[in-house]
Amino acid sequence: MHQKPSALLRQRRFGPFFLTQFLGAFNDNVFKNALVILVTFQVGKGADMDSDLLVNLCAALFILPFFLFSATAGQVADKYEKSGLIRKIKLLEVAIMGLAAIGFWLDSVYFLMGVLFLMGTQSTFFGPIKYGILPQHLHESELIGGNALVEMGTFLAILLGIIAGSKLIGIEGLGALAVSATVIGVALVGVVFSRMIPSAAAADAQLKMNLNPLTETWRTIGYTREVDSVFKSVLGISWFWFFGATLLTQLPNFSKTVLYAGEDVYIVLLAMFSVGVGLGSILCEKLSGDVVEIGLVPIGSFMLTVFCADLYFSSDFPVRETLMDWPTFWAASGSLRVLLDIVLIGVFGGFFIVPLYALVQQRSVPSHRSRVIAGNNILNALFMVLSAVMAVVVLKLGFSIPELFLITAALNVLVAAYIFTLVPEFMMRCLIWCIVNTMYRVRKEHLDRIPREGGALIVCNHVSMIDALVIAACTRRPVRFVMYYKIFQVPVLSFIFRTGKAIPIAGRKEDPEMMDAAFDRISEALGQGDLICIFPEGKLTGDGDMDVFRPGVERILKANPVTVVPMALRGLWGSFFSREGGSAMRRPFRRIWSRITLSVGEPITAEQASAEYLHTTVLALRGDRQK
Repeated sequence: MHQKPSALLRQRRFGPFFLTQFLGAFNDNVFKNALVILVTFQVGKGADMDSDLLVNLCAALFILPFFLFSATAGQVADKYEKSGLIRKIKLLEVAIMGLAAIGFWLDSVYFLMGVLFLMGTQSTFFGPIKYGILPQHLHESELIGGNALVEMGTFLAILLGIIAGSKLIGIEGLGALAVSATVIGVALVGVVFSRMIPSAAAADAQLKMNLNPLTETWRTIGYTREVDSVFKSVLGISWFWFFGATLLTQLPNFSKTVLYAGEDVYIVLLAMFSVGVGLGSILCEKLSGDVVEIGLVPIGSFMLTVFCADLYFSSDFPVRETLMDWPTFWAASGSLRVLLDIVLIGVFGGFFIVPLYALVQQRSVPSHRSRVIAGNNILNALFMVLSAVMAVVVLKLGFSIPELFLITAALNVLVAAYIFTLVPEFMMRCLIWCIVNTMYRVRKEHLDRIPREGGALIVCNHVSMIDALVIAACTRRPVRFVMYYKIFQVPVLSFIFRTGKAIPIAGRKEDPEMMDAAFDRISEALGQGDLICIFPEGKLTGDGDMDVFRPGVERILKANPVTVVPMALRGLWGSFFSREGGSAMRRPFRRIWSRITLSVGEPITAEQASAEYLHTTVLALRGDRQK
């Protein structure tokens, strides 16, 4: 049964971990933003470099350790028990924040930038544990919700840290002391919560550490390539951080030199972005349910381009001699459009990033999942470094910050097209999600009865031309469908079925060779551990009642004695895709947004699963409710 994500916060297997990572992200941003305010709005506190270069250098210094040390961090996370590692890392945070206090006392930007590098190193070792521990403490159906909470919490912590860092450093005469006391105090509280995190066993206690960063970095990236969909998801995540880093790193100077606004407006813009990501993460969970719904990723990608490009067109503000404060900016023409662009970039960033992280966690090999996360962090860091380099080069060539945003939006189109071409599963899932969720409200019953791995056969009644899409949209594992070849050839649906490796079939009288080839492919797929779905009636119902199950299901099970999972669809009869009143897809707008149900029965052994017995079982699942 799907539970609300907020319920996880009250459970020891998630709550203390959530608070620990939340406080860590908050502390990072109190310090980082205090430093950014120093170098941007207080002209570097005596540094002899311009603020543009200093801000981009700060960004590069924080992410450089991810590139240098992620391979080692991934090994450590897989080799040792994770809750103990978290406690040690939190103690290291206390020491680093002590150094930050010294840097503020010395009033040295360069010393503080060195501390920023150490903070990046600490975050490097925490990252593989952060995302590696979730699949150990959460059920598969909770991964989307858990990731949504982590992403929402992270960006809420960023928001609060930004506000706190900016306000504390701005206290006249006491700013450095206030920031120092805060970061040390929060680090100590984080240590307390870290001690409440339950044990998470080592994934590979026998792992032999390779301390050569070059060879291990290459090997770690290799782990991300073992599963193609995981590697493409990692590329997608890394691109998102390129995109996000480009935007966030430029926001201070965007506020100052483009909007002609002060640091309080910069804080509001960052707040809007953080709120947007939080909203997007929660919306993503709501729209996904307990399925890792990668179909939301293309939607997120497209909308990121739209609103990032609009930021270029909405940022034409007149030159001012004095910077606007928040009330003045809010009253200015065009301010609302800028704020909406920023918050919607955050919302669709949540749509983009949450399913990708959940897919990486779900499909990675458990024994080295943390090293896959580490490989992801390496590539993230590389992309963020490239983002900083691109920003410096583009700005030095004389382009403006809004033009940099427009260039980034254009690049997003090219990168998205590349990734979605390589992995058409993303677009396939997007089409499935859009079709099913715009047409119906789907209730799912007992999805946990579907085996998590290994070959299995799903049998279901056949009510409409999109029965396969409804089942695919609700099922956590990829499903290969056996379907009548004429439905397989329907435009648009054909792309979905081909991408999902559906198996077309015909009756023996129509095409005996296609029928025999279909059974051969079914046997091969079940032998490889795939999940196969058939509609044993062999045709759509013409009157809403279930027809007899044909003996083909017994032929399949005789050759492949796998577990059988009975399913029943309710509520689709009378819809646009059903044959009520004649041919399907002839009378549009019938029963749009109606309630339908997918109910899953108890698994059945191959020995029990005669065609007659399966018919009786599915009929009982369907019940009397057809509409």
